[in-house]
Amino acid sequence: MGAVLFAIGLYGAFTRRTAIGILMSIELILNAANINLITFNKFLGSPDGMGQIFALFVIAIAAASAVIGLALVIAVYRNMRTIFTEKMNMLKW
Repeated sequence: MGAVLFAIGLYGAFTRRTAIGILMSIELILNAANINLITFNKFLGSPDGMGQIFALFVIAIAAASAVIGLALVIAVYRNMRTIFTEKMNMLKW
């Protein structure tokens, strides 16, 4: 299940044209990693719950990256009036 979710997120990150769609696909990839961490922890029978602890860290990092990513999208939209990634060429010479 986690590998399928990871593949869908990877496909979405490579094929989306809008910045919001790319951010959502990256969130899918991180959620797939969480599913795999918790599944492997349960499969290996580790009593310390390190898979759940790592998943909580991934969730915290994903929340922080979503906030930063949305702030960047809003800043770019204010300057360029578009969210399409093909039209974002501010750093090109």
